[in-house]
Amino acid sequence: MVHQKVVFSFLHLSSCSSCSGLCGCFCYLCLGCTIASDMGECCMFGTGYPIRSVYRTRYNIKGSMCNDCLMSLFCPVCSTCQLKRDIKHRKEQGTF
Repeated sequence: MVHQKVVFSFLHLSSCSSCSGLCGCFCYLCLGCTIASDMGECCMFGTGYPIRSVYRTRYNIKGSMCNDCLMSLFCPVCSTCQLKRDIKHRKEQGTF
């Protein structure tokens, strides 16, 4: 099994076109609730920098709270989609 290193940053943020269907673009809060549920967190915290920081810490992903905050502030939908894609990828690999 090959493990890829994931880095959450402005430079590595993919476009929303590969988001979890249209849900991320048209129902951003629904996607956030799905992420929170996946991580065992309260639905109110499924979007934004707190959930990104928790995720990074849980999986030892390089980054900073400042970067998480900026990503969530300037690219909220895309950063949420990125997080959902990574969760999906980890589930497929059995590492979530």
